[in-house]
Amino acid sequence: MRWRPLVVVFFAIAAELSLCSCENEPPKTALGYTENAKRAYETALEAFNAHRWIEAQTSMREVKRKYSYSKYARLAELRIADADYEQEKFVEAIHEYKDFIRSHRSEEEDVEYARARVAEATYAEIPESFLMPAAEERDQAAVVDSYKELRTYVSDYPSAKPTAHIRELVRQVTARLVRHELYVARFYLAKDNYQAAVARIEYAVHTYGATGPDEPPAGGLMADALLLLGETYLKMHRWPDARQAFEAIVRSSAEGPSAIQARRYLDYLAKRGT
Repeated sequence: MRWRPLVVVFFAIAAELSLCSCENEPPKTALGYTENAKRAYETALEAFNAHRWIEAQTSMREVKRKYSYSKYARLAELRIADADYEQEKFVEAIHEYKDFIRSHRSEEEDVEYARARVAEATYAEIPESFLMPAAEERDQAAVVDSYKELRTYVSDYPSAKPTAHIRELVRQVTARLVRHELYVARFYLAKDNYQAAVARIEYAVHTYGATGPDEPPAGGLMADALLLLGETYLKMHRWPDARQAFEAIVRSSAEGPSAIQARRYLDYLAKRGT
């Protein structure tokens, strides 16, 4: 009879659909769903803690896919980014942390963590190699990006646990940016372009003179910058401006080579009566 093949096909399809529905059927209770999510996450975390990064990321993505309505999906997203960070894949990690921040703005503690990791990753992205020119001679785009991320984190989370470490990174990055500005200023001075030199030094002083309301300035580098500024003003015969720069050093630096030299210049200006 012609209907028998159709019956066979019908029951085969029904059996396949039944099998698929069983495989994809979620737990019948919210508790079961959460427990399954937790077990899957903890299994993935074992691979993560053992530094089996590819396996861990694969398992974490599965947690995110299957248990997207649980907190473990959110934690899995962070661990995926962490795995890239630990492998020094900083570009990928930054992208993943930023995606997490955009998607989970209400999760303040996790967002704070992701923000700290972004700041640290941008610092880690600054190129360092003995085969490259001196740090102050290189393009500073990556350093500027890191400075912005680090400063923003410190401003937004002044009392957070990672802030002390990130504040130290701010100081290091600030010092590097100041050195770059002074390097460029000396380049202009070598060409007797005093106005351009003054512009770069003043930019360094005004922009990087302090890293925050409760943070110290960029150490002795600010005194060095002010000394160079004063010396440039001397060459331009701008005596009052030179005196102002030297006096600023003396007020902020009781000791140090720059303070000693600044006092000598002030004595010189006093003898000149200028």
